[in-house]
Amino acid sequence: MAALPIRLYPDPVLKQEAAPIDQIGDDIRQLGRDMIDTMIHAPGSGLAAPQVGRSCRLIVVDGGGPGETGDKDKAIVLVNPEIVSAEGEILFEEACLSVLEYSAKVKRAAAVKVRGLNLEGRPVEIETNGRLAVVFQHEIDHLDGILFIDRISSLKRDLYRRKLKKILKNREEQNA
Repeated sequence: MAALPIRLYPDPVLKQEAAPIDQIGDDIRQLGRDMIDTMIHAPGSGLAAPQVGRSCRLIVVDGGGPGETGDKDKAIVLVNPEIVSAEGEILFEEACLSVLEYSAKVKRAAAVKVRGLNLEGRPVEIETNGRLAVVFQHEIDHLDGILFIDRISSLKRDLYRRKLKKILKNREEQNA
């Protein structure tokens, strides 16, 4: 298993709609396992394949509850996930492994039902709410080329872009 490099905004792969996975072979199973390692190493609550440069519909989510995060055995891997129902509304503070040094409150459904396949190709259906519902929505958005900063006001997004330019400029100066 290996931790993979995480692509950072504004990498173009993050804005592409990911392709469905037609066959779950050894390469997809290995990618899923490597994505779990990457998510735990980062650390993060979830990870989508585009974030590691693969434009395919695969996500991993840390299914552990409070105090249980970072446990490989609690990780959920879904191939071709989709939200089949959503209810209510929640305002949740989100961040992203692909968006440097920024978080914002994002409006999401409070509860979702998600459907997909596991790495053995068997159907999986998960009904959840709260933090886990938000994580599923956030990761599935990645598969559609949507970042959480696309769901905030244009003013806040512009402020972030300016902040990012400064961050990247400072990094370049430190590495020079």
